[in-house]
Amino acid sequence: MLDFAILFPSVLNGLTTGAVYALIALGLTLIYGVLHIINFAHGAALMVALYAVYLLKTHLDVDPYLALPLVVPGMFALGYALQRGIVNRASHGKDENILLVTLGLSIVLENLALMLFRSDTRTIETAYTLSTVAIGPALIALPKLVAFAGALATSALLLWVVTRTDLGRAIRAVAKEKQGAKLMGIDVDHVYAMCFGIGLACLGAAACFLLPAYYVNPQVGSGFVLVAFTIVVLGGMGSFAGALLGGLLIGVVESLGGLFLGESLGQIGIFAIFIAVLLFRPQGLFGARA
Repeated sequence: MLDFAILFPSVLNGLTTGAVYALIALGLTLIYGVLHIINFAHGAALMVALYAVYLLKTHLDVDPYLALPLVVPGMFALGYALQRGIVNRASHGKDENILLVTLGLSIVLENLALMLFRSDTRTIETAYTLSTVAIGPALIALPKLVAFAGALATSALLLWVVTRTDLGRAIRAVAKEKQGAKLMGIDVDHVYAMCFGIGLACLGAAACFLLPAYYVNPQVGSGFVLVAFTIVVLGGMGSFAGALLGGLLIGVVESLGGLFLGESLGQIGIFAIFIAVLLFRPQGLFGARA
């Protein structure tokens, strides 16, 4: 039996990581909940956001947290433009075409990154990168605590937008009944593009919170998007509460798995949960049964 002084830091570390996972998954579940498609370019878009934060720091000396007002709107604009200019036009209204288009976008973005930055792994240094904060018997890295608080705040803002604003009501109407929303005068194509933009804006925020303690290379998004897919399935496809709680749970499972099995095997628990959910509760923890 492990001592509390060992378990407690591991759980805290998992929660801080899980909050960022949840933020990435929220963007994915928003896109699925409205467009009813899986965005295979989600991981590549996260990689683009991480490179944007990296370039702002290395070339303009902009702190990653101060880059939020630049990267988040930039990723929103990129998502809106991609949906209206490429995904919507190339899909011709067919969901299977959207899947292929987003997969193609992922391949193009990753290969552009390889051409521009090669396959080198890059990091940044800040004054607080190695700083720690004592919480009981645990020493937690300051960037992870900031990422935890920032991810929860961003998630709360997204939930407020979806539940309390006119845009949120339009999003929920389109997600529930597209044809009925059209009859009520809602511009469905605009709502689709807004959802895609907001989904990528979540990735911009996640990148700003991640990079002080993480790295970037052209393949970095693949690992995150696999975890995000697991969280979306675990929480329930299209469920915001499920994505948030599922992200925290997956972060803790990954951390404890690394503690008991070693860092290289830490993610086994994540995929064990994924298989168990598919077998015993395929609608997810918060999803409605079809």
